[in-house]
Amino acid sequence: MFILIAAKMFTTGRIIFASFFVVAFIVLMFFSYKKDAKNNKEHYQNGALYVAIGLIVVIALLFLSKLLTK
Repeated sequence: MFILIAAKMFTTGRIIFASFFVVAFIVLMFFSYKKDAKNNKEHYQNGALYVAIGLIVVIALLFLSKLLTK
């Protein structure tokens, strides 16, 4: 069923365009990241650690709120 819907929605040209778009997007994002890597190390030290701690705190608060509302 899904294949029939997908075959009607996505023509060969659309699939080729989407493939080129995804590849170009990934390549441009990679080069952009490499270009900004030096600035990120200088200005955002331990940024990933803060994001990870924040994510853990949010998940813990969600579980806590679920336990308290039972």
